[in-house]
This record gives sequence, structure tokens and C-alpha cells, in this order.
Amino acid sequence: MKIDLHTHILPRTWPDLDKKYGYSGFVRLEHSDPCSAQMMIGERMFRQISDNVWNPERRIEEMDRNGVSIQVLSTVPVMFSYWAKPKDALDLSRFLNDHIAEVVRDYPTRFTGLGTLPLQDPDLAAYELERCVRELGLRGVEVGTHVDPNEHCHGSDCRNLDHPSLDVVWRIAEELGAAVFVHPWDMMGRERMPKYWLPWLVGMPAETSLAICSMMFGGVFDRFRKLRVAFAHGGGAFPFTLGRIEHAFQVRPDLVAIENKTNPRHYMATAKTPARFFVDSLVHDADALALLLKFFGAQRVALGSDYPFPLGEAKPGQLIESMKLSAEGEAQLLSGTAREFLGLTA
Repeated sequence: MKIDLHTHILPRTWPDLDKKYGYSGFVRLEHSDPCSAQMMIGERMFRQISDNVWNPERRIEEMDRNGVSIQVLSTVPVMFSYWAKPKDALDLSRFLNDHIAEVVRDYPTRFTGLGTLPLQDPDLAAYELERCVRELGLRGVEVGTHVDPNEHCHGSDCRNLDHPSLDVVWRIAEELGAAVFVHPWDMMGRERMPKYWLPWLVGMPAETSLAICSMMFGGVFDRFRKLRVAFAHGGGAFPFTLGRIEHAFQVRPDLVAIENKTNPRHYMATAKTPARFFVDSLVHDADALALLLKFFGAQRVALGSDYPFPLGEAKPGQLIESMKLSAEGEAQLLSGTAREFLGLTA
């Protein structure tokens, strides 16, 4: 069995959000033919997509071709809209979450879902999180690596995932047993990376490491010990800079350990226990995956493909299957870890 933790979905259509909310910046979908469309922001094309983004039956065809049993559905991160007015972001979140829940209801053996939240208003976000789990039956939520768009974020006003205002969201997630999948968005330093697709190649790994370090050093994992959190793209740059991060914690605690005295490496796996948080397997390199297994343990690494986008793994699980793991270890990565993260018992 393969459970793909990291896949994205959109509705086939939605209203003109700029017109609906009365200001610009939202994504609209322009269909060029029955099987393809453009995601547009104003006059700029954000991404060309095909019908496997919105058509569940097309997704199932491709899942069957690649031996994927279940996809975990979440929205495309550009739809987070944390920059928008909170009431509008809530309205959009509800629309996207209702759609994901509908797909899961229509194909309950092939899909499960994660909602999205208006994190710019933590109280509204907590309210929608509860609706996602209690009313819609979703397994949890997908959130971005930070809340405020970079151009609107200044100094101590920036809300990374350790910001005290977000504790209400983590508390509700912990109480509900809801999974939290952290995905990079609105990458740092975009203005310095206009070429070579560098926001996706450099910015995304840095964003994910930022989120991990913020939650560790901010004590989120210690305050909410039962909170289940997974980070996309193998944890980004974090696993490969852990030595530097730990060294900084030891030599400059006055700068690093100002809110949490736990050594960063203590969140990693030991001989007896897996790591404190989860990552997906999307690293495109066998040596990198081996490092994830060393740091996190097989119980915290889950198959993730970023389906159906080009930076994803074209055949989900192929890298895991190339590792020549034991049958038990391979099964853990392909489905067991996702089951534990999502709280699936059957």
C-alpha cells in the first residue's frame, strides 16, 4: 500500500475572487480547453495546470498506474491568502475545504483530506480547524511556513509559526488530534531571486527550515507535546544544516536558546524513539533520504510526491523503493508513517 501524504487539489471553477471581495491579488482559473487551465494573478500567469489538478477520476487513473492507494489532498499553497482580509480568507478557506471534503466523500477509499485556515486571524483559524475535523471529517490542516507576506512583515511583527497568537490553533489541533502539514509559501528573498526558478530551489528549502527552527526554538513542540506536525520536502534545508544549528545553540545560547533550552538534536530520533515531528520523503536523492532516516527514523518519514506538479516525484514511492530497505521498513515509509501522522486506524 502507498499513501501519498503530499498532493494538491483545486476545484474546477470558482468565482472571480477579486470581484467578489473587492480588491486584487487572488488567484483565478482560466480554462483554455477541457484538460488544461492557467492559474492567473491579475495579468500574470502563476502556473499552467492540467485536469489532474481538479478531476478526481483522472487522479485515480494516475494513482492506479503508479500503485498509489490513497492520496492526502490539500490545497495549492498560493491559495492560502494570508495577506487577505480575515473574513475573506475564512470565506475562501471554507469554499476550498468544502470542496476537498466533497471529493473525499465521493471517493472515500482513495482520498483523505487536509483543510486550509485563515491564519492571519488565529481565532477564525481555530474555528475553521474545528469545523474541518468535526463537521467535514478532514484529518487535519495544511498551513504555510509563516503567516505574514514578506513585503508586509517587519521585525518583531513577523508571525513565524512560534508566534504566541498561533498557540490557540496548535491547542485546538492537539485537542482534536488533528494533523498539521506545513508547506512553504511566499518564499523569502524573492526579490533577489528573479531568475533560474530560485524561489523554488533556494527559497522553499529555507522557508521550511525557518518553520522547523521557529517551532523548536519557540518551544511549540514542548508546549503541545501531542501535536502532530509534518514538514514538506523532507524538512527543506533543516536536516542538512542541523549540525550548524546545534553548534549555534551551544556556542551562542544568548542568541539562540532565549526561549527554549532544549538542544535541537533532542528532537531527532534516538535508538529507542522516533523524532518529535514528521517529514515527507520528497528529496529526490537516495543519500538525502538516508540522512532523513538517520535523523528522523522510519516512523517519521512518509511518502510524499507533490503530485501533480513538476518538482514532485513522477512515480510516487520510487525513491523509497530504490533504497533496498527491509519489507517492514519500506512499508513503514510507504504507508505506515502517514497512517500514524493522520491518525488513521483502519
